[in-house]
Amino acid sequence: MNRSTLRGKPRPAAALLAAAITVTAFCAADAVARSYPFGPRTRAVNDLGNQYVPFHAHLWDLLHGRADGGLLVNWQSGFGSSFLPDLGTYLSSPFALLVALFPRDEIDLAVYVITVLKTACAGAAMAWLLLRLRPGRWWAAGLLGSAYALCGWSLADASYNPMWLDGLVALPLLCLVGEWALSGRRRLLGVLIVALAWIANFYTAYMATLGAGLLLLLRLWLSGLPRRRALAAAGRATATVALGVGLAAPLVTVVYFGTKHAYPGRVTHFAPVATEDVLARLLPTTYGFGSPALFVGTTALLLALALPFHRAAPVRVRAGWSLLVVAVALSMQWTPTHLAWHAFATPNGSPYRQTFVLCALLVIAAWHTLSYGVPARRALAAATALLALAAAVASRSGLVHSYAWPVLLLATGGALGGLLLLRHTEATRSTAPAATRAGSRPGAGGGSEATRSGPATAGIGSAAGTGAVAAGSGPAAGDGAAVGAGVAGVGSVPGAGAGPGAVGIGSGGDGSGSAAGEGPAVTGSVPAAGTGAAGAGGRRRGVLVGLAVVLLVGAQVGEAAATSAAATRLRLNHLDDYAPWGDRQRSQSEAVSEADGWPAYRTDPGREQTVGNDPMVVGGQGAQYYSSLTADVLSRTLTALGDGWTSRGRNVQSLDNAVTDAIFSVGARVHSPPDQHQRWNPRDSTPVTVSRQDVPPLVTVRPAPAPGARTGVSAFGPSPYRNQELLLGTRVYTVPALTVRTADGEQPERAAGDRAGTVIEVPRTKGSGAQGSRGRTAAASRPSIAAQCPAGSEVYLWAPHFSGTARLTDTPARPLTGRFTSDAAKIAAMQRLGTAPASGRVRIELSPTRTGTVPDGAVGCLDTARLRTAVQRLEETGADEVTVSDGTVRAQLPAGSTGTAVLAAPRIAGWRCAADGAETKPAATYYGLVAVPLDGSATCVTCTFHPPGLRLGAAVGGASLLTLVLLGTLTAVRRRRSARHPALRTAGTTATRPRERTTSAL
Repeated sequence: MNRSTLRGKPRPAAALLAAAITVTAFCAADAVARSYPFGPRTRAVNDLGNQYVPFHAHLWDLLHGRADGGLLVNWQSGFGSSFLPDLGTYLSSPFALLVALFPRDEIDLAVYVITVLKTACAGAAMAWLLLRLRPGRWWAAGLLGSAYALCGWSLADASYNPMWLDGLVALPLLCLVGEWALSGRRRLLGVLIVALAWIANFYTAYMATLGAGLLLLLRLWLSGLPRRRALAAAGRATATVALGVGLAAPLVTVVYFGTKHAYPGRVTHFAPVATEDVLARLLPTTYGFGSPALFVGTTALLLALALPFHRAAPVRVRAGWSLLVVAVALSMQWTPTHLAWHAFATPNGSPYRQTFVLCALLVIAAWHTLSYGVPARRALAAATALLALAAAVASRSGLVHSYAWPVLLLATGGALGGLLLLRHTEATRSTAPAATRAGSRPGAGGGSEATRSGPATAGIGSAAGTGAVAAGSGPAAGDGAAVGAGVAGVGSVPGAGAGPGAVGIGSGGDGSGSAAGEGPAVTGSVPAAGTGAAGAGGRRRGVLVGLAVVLLVGAQVGEAAATSAAATRLRLNHLDDYAPWGDRQRSQSEAVSEADGWPAYRTDPGREQTVGNDPMVVGGQGAQYYSSLTADVLSRTLTALGDGWTSRGRNVQSLDNAVTDAIFSVGARVHSPPDQHQRWNPRDSTPVTVSRQDVPPLVTVRPAPAPGARTGVSAFGPSPYRNQELLLGTRVYTVPALTVRTADGEQPERAAGDRAGTVIEVPRTKGSGAQGSRGRTAAASRPSIAAQCPAGSEVYLWAPHFSGTARLTDTPARPLTGRFTSDAAKIAAMQRLGTAPASGRVRIELSPTRTGTVPDGAVGCLDTARLRTAVQRLEETGADEVTVSDGTVRAQLPAGSTGTAVLAAPRIAGWRCAADGAETKPAATYYGLVAVPLDGSATCVTCTFHPPGLRLGAAVGGASLLTLVLLGTLTAVRRRRSARHPALRTAGTTATRPRERTTSAL
């Protein structure tokens, strides 16, 4: 990019530089950490592997017409889940559509590219905003824009929660909307930006809107505008936000109501972290899951700390920005304001999700410091002392590792070195020969004003004077004071001291060199003076400024890359991680594709899951589903049937059970070895197989319930075996009495509290020799369960709060090893262990890994012959044909069907059904499933799904759109009238120009 381009377009140049620095540092960090896609370590940790990658894979299928379902219903997960709330939560960002450009088996790479692109766009948007707030060096704006994009919150938290990055992009854009509201410009564009931000991710957009509102209030205070004009600007901003949020309402309301119907999960209470941990997160390479990641780079931090001591900046500017930063920092530690930041609900997981707002304010404060000139040495010394004090306090935190100190020292040295070099070039410029400065005075409108706004110069070795404010205009634009009338000129100095585009101080904060004072712009050219020594001095200053840029950029890239690499490595130590797409997923996907028969029957991708949303990754239609919006009725129904879950009920798992397969029409099931990526799984190289079974259709007909009988989820009892029979309509299990013994052969203690059953403890290790070989000793030291089952029946064990393995002994067939995992956030699913021997005596050996419980009635003996009979009866009375299209299910029933038609899908809110052509009504519930009463005359049942909140959101969105159209029409009419009456237009311009230019120059 040549100098003339930079002189005319500083904002695009700054945005491109910020994006380039961001991408370089982000990718370099992953290369250093040897993380995907630059190394063997996976980056799919926690929700990135469990939710974001699977949801993007499902979006890929939707965009290519390969998904089972559409925008309303996702038939692949949770036996039929509402998809529009998930779309609004995880996939509504415009960046998400880029997955369509990648191959299906490169979905991990697609999500990575989207993450990098979002981060780069956040840096570019911030760089653009900085030059809108105050004129200054374009490369400095780019550097600080990248500091915002590479803040600790972005690198440590949002990089594996990519939906949050939309808030990182939205915040500077919303601040720009506030600037337009101040000047009364671009109202339509402002509304569209607000709408897009809230559509992309309403959660972080809410926080970004609060942050932009605080910034706007400060700008109004600094402007010194009359109260009436300040209120008018605030009113314009409020109306812009209201209309924008209204346009996003169709999606926002759906997500809101989706949260109301979601399984509650865990209720948490906010506890602020210690001060030393907060200060520690300001430093590079620190990491802590539950603390605010405030790192913004040493350069930005030093400049922000120097602002209160920077005498070149007006007192109001110094006080206002410093107080705002401190106030927001304190609000993060106080429970009432913490709740306000998080929409009045403490989140599960990281409690400091609003941290990016404080990072933005630190960066903007740093920009204001630099825009008034590089701070003097005393101010830099004071800032360095504050940084040293913060580091001393932070040294007591366990979040600071030994490698943080050399990184901090190098970054501080680079930052101070670069800033001092810049300060030196400014000092040499101010002491340049009078002949050299003479060329800039006519265009600058006076030496005193030009000197005051020296920081606004935007080029390397550039000459002040491009677009400077005319003499007699009072304080420099950007201080918040009104700018008087005068003549703004552009003065160029060919020869001595000439350099790339100086940005005018009266530019209204846009950095473009336009005049802020009222009056015509005059372009003047002054002959060169002192071309010898002055030219050499200019070249020397250019070299020094270039060296300063190298130091500052190098420090920023180095410490940001180190911080990101450290976070990537440390996350793997305490968060669950998952392998990217590979041979395992490819084999499962091929098996599912070959067995798929939807909607005639479902194909479950299997009990041995790879991530929490396998059906969306490898295909099929199963129970497994993980979302922040997992329906309460789904989680409670599957739990009552013996299913397991993690994430406190929001990640329901596949249930490998013959009865539930019949209930939910699972006709094919994939069986895979345990995921070998997880080190705690047993080593197993068996191939992927598929089992098939006859099952009823998706819609069956059941007897009508007794009048007044409960048919909701609340009707389930404590036994999952009896609950399965309730849904099946036939008794198929024998639930025998149990004899539980400890490893010593004694009767264990009874469990206390609401968990009826016996306590299973980890047996104490015994030495070998007294009881023979080590193998016999280990077998004899295991707890056991004894029961009597019918010969040949299938034996199941239900122990939701047991951790370890269970195995049948003395069975004619090869027994299965059931693996159970439970803790405070997990319960284990029911497991099939094998076939009962001819004697019927069943003995189950337990190998607990922690103390747990086995409930009364834990063993169920399934009569497979009775199950086949029940399935045949349901097939005979079930639907002859079922068609499924997104949110609509139609079933053709045998003539004369009476009772209740049951759709094998959870009765989530939004289902409406009708028999034949009758009026649709809210669907009934049949023990948690969708149901339609039949009177014997109907031969067709139709059920349609509309997510709750969609109609309300559509109404609000329509009203907002209508209001926006009316306002746009009125504006167009006024402009047309003004065009027809030039005298009125001239009068209006004369009256409004000083006001508009004053507000735009804040």
